[in-house]
Amino acid sequence: MRYLLLCFVFLISVSTSWGALSRGGKLQGAHGDRQALPKTCRACHRGMNMSISGEEGSCLSCHGSTVNRTAMQERGYLGKQPGVLKNIEAELVKPYRHPVLDVKGVHRQGEALPEEIVNATRHSECVDCHDPHLVSSEAPFRGLKGRRVGNFIADIKDEYELCYRCHSSSANLPVDSTDKHLEFKVTNRSFHPVEGEGRNKYVISLLEPYNETQERQGDVSIISCSSCHGSDEIDGPRGPHGSRFRGLLKYNYEMDDGRNESYYAYQLCYTCHDRNSILGDESFSLHSLHILGDRSRGEAGTSCFTCHDAHGSQQNQYLIRFNEDVVRPAANGRLEYKAQGVASRHGSCTLSCHGVEHDALSY
Repeated sequence: MRYLLLCFVFLISVSTSWGALSRGGKLQGAHGDRQALPKTCRACHRGMNMSISGEEGSCLSCHGSTVNRTAMQERGYLGKQPGVLKNIEAELVKPYRHPVLDVKGVHRQGEALPEEIVNATRHSECVDCHDPHLVSSEAPFRGLKGRRVGNFIADIKDEYELCYRCHSSSANLPVDSTDKHLEFKVTNRSFHPVEGEGRNKYVISLLEPYNETQERQGDVSIISCSSCHGSDEIDGPRGPHGSRFRGLLKYNYEMDDGRNESYYAYQLCYTCHDRNSILGDESFSLHSLHILGDRSRGEAGTSCFTCHDAHGSQQNQYLIRFNEDVVRPAANGRLEYKAQGVASRHGSCTLSCHGVEHDALSY
């Protein structure tokens, strides 16, 4: 009798919660639209399945293939005209992707990140980045808590705060990964303007609408992680779900030494920085020599990555942080770059690169 009474109380509580959700008590955003989801909660929760573990299958029923969406429509779970739903499932099987389909059922409700347990399994499930009860196309992170700092956890306002949950000071960071928060800090000598506007006010290669500061309406002086990371398809879904380009990048970016220069080779950079300006040596008098190489001597150029860290540099201006797989210390043991002013665009390098010694070599 006691067991039956407990079951009855449980069913009443579930029914009450379900009713509140269906009336909009908690179910908001895109999933609270009855035209999109005529059966509201039952589109995801069927029978006694109230769990959020292993939710990928439910999400991809609508956000996956056309076959899956058609089946949901025929069963009355998905409206006939719910807007344009992209095939996120196709992104999640690309060579470079967040491991949504690779690691399942690990997310813990209420978990606080960055992770503090060294051997904890890294995961990136749908509910790690989206609250299904609150998410909308205008507010994809609504309801999520940001990066934990001590005992304080604030709601996410900017996209990078979501990314830092896993890609900053997590105790279980892979050995070849770095703390992105440290790379983008506005106290660094230089950084791409993700957390705030950049420190270099003389970036003459910028293409419109990008600008160092927001001086006019329409100027873009702050970018986001998804400005560079996301689908490689022009009409693909928003967000960094998957890409065919290394680093889950939206555009190609050759990072290896000895590559031939082309718009495609460095399309990631040329999307914001004028290729003609770069190869015209407007910001650095030897840019073209480094990127194109010395063709008269049969020498190939080198990647932007050889000298620049696209996230930021704690030591140098202009995102200078040498790739030490290519650039080595000079014979005197020093590996350094020294800028001479800001607008002057002069400086010196002490290093060894491609067998050429630079001993405070100035430009």
